[in-house]
Amino acid sequence: MRVIGMSRICLEKIGLGKTGLGIACGIAAGALWGLIFLAPELAREFAPLQLAAGRYLAYGVFAAVLVIPRWRTLCARLGRAEWWALVWLSLLGNILYYALLATAVQLGGVAMTSLVIGFLPVAVTIIGSRDHGAIPLRKLLPSLVLGAIGIVCIGWQSLGDAETGVQAAQATGLFCAVGALVAWTSYAVGNSRWLGRLDHVSAHDWSLLTGVVTGAQATLLAIPAFLVGHHDHAVGEWLRFVAVVTSVAILASIVGNAFWNRMSRLLPLTLVGQMILFETMFALLYGFLWEQRLPTTMELAAIACVIGSVLSCVAAHRPKSPPLDAERTLASV
Repeated sequence: MRVIGMSRICLEKIGLGKTGLGIACGIAAGALWGLIFLAPELAREFAPLQLAAGRYLAYGVFAAVLVIPRWRTLCARLGRAEWWALVWLSLLGNILYYALLATAVQLGGVAMTSLVIGFLPVAVTIIGSRDHGAIPLRKLLPSLVLGAIGIVCIGWQSLGDAETGVQAAQATGLFCAVGALVAWTSYAVGNSRWLGRLDHVSAHDWSLLTGVVTGAQATLLAIPAFLVGHHDHAVGEWLRFVAVVTSVAILASIVGNAFWNRMSRLLPLTLVGQMILFETMFALLYGFLWEQRLPTTMELAAIACVIGSVLSCVAAHRPKSPPLDAERTLASV
C-alpha cells in the first residue's frame, strides 16, 4: 500500500531500516486493531455475531473491489493448498476470533478478556522460539516475564474486586476468551509462516484475498446472526451499525491487516508475537478516552511493563557488533 511505502521511505531516511519499519508497521496495526474494542460500545444494540458478520461482510466487499484488477493474475499464482490456507486463516483469525472475543467481553467483562487475550504475545513468542534460527527462549525470558506482569496488571484491579465463585456466565466468557486466544495464536503463527513461503504474492494481496474469503464466510454467518431470534432495530440504529462495521472493516481489517502482513515479512516470528501487545495498549488508550478518565497506577504499571517487554525483545534480536579487530580490518579494506 502507498501508506506503507511512504513509511518505509521515511524510516530508511532516518536510518531505522528493516527492523524499524517492521516495528512501525506493528505499532500501526495495533493502533488500528485497538478500534475493534470500541465497536461493541458504539453499537450496543447488536449481538456479537451480528457485529462479526457485519464487519466481515464489509471487509469482504472492500477487499473484493480492491483485488478485482489483479484477480486473474493472483488466481493463477495460487494452488489448492494456498486457497485452503486462506479458508482456515480467515476462519480462525477473523470470524471465530472476533465472535469469541465479543462474546467474552459481553459475558465476562473487558478486564478478564484483556487478561486472557493479552497472553497472545507470550503464546506466539514461545511457539516462534522453536523455529529454525530463532532466538533461544532463554534470551526472551525478560521480555516474556515483563509481558506477563503487564497483562496481570491490566486486569488485576477488576479481578481483585470480583466476588468469590464463578457464575455460569463468567465461566462461559472465560471459555470464549481462551478460545479466542487459541484461535488468534494459530492464525498469527500460520499467517506468518505462509507469508514466508509466498514470494510470488505480496503481503497486501494476501490480506485482500483473506478479506474476500472472510467475506464469503461472513455471508453464511449473516443468516443465523440477523434472521434467527433477534428483535427489530430502528433506522437510526441500523445506520449507526453500518457506519461502525464499515469503519472497522476499512481501518482494522484492510489497512491494519496490510500493516501486520508487511511487519510479518520484516520481523522474525518471536518478535512478531511481541507486536500484538500494541493492540492491548491502544485498546486501553481508547477505553480511557471513551470513559473520559486517566489510567490508574496499576494500569500505568501495566503499560510500562508492555513497553519494557517490547524493547527487551527488540534488544534480544539486535545483531551483535563485530569485534574491534574485525572493524579495523573492514575499515582498512
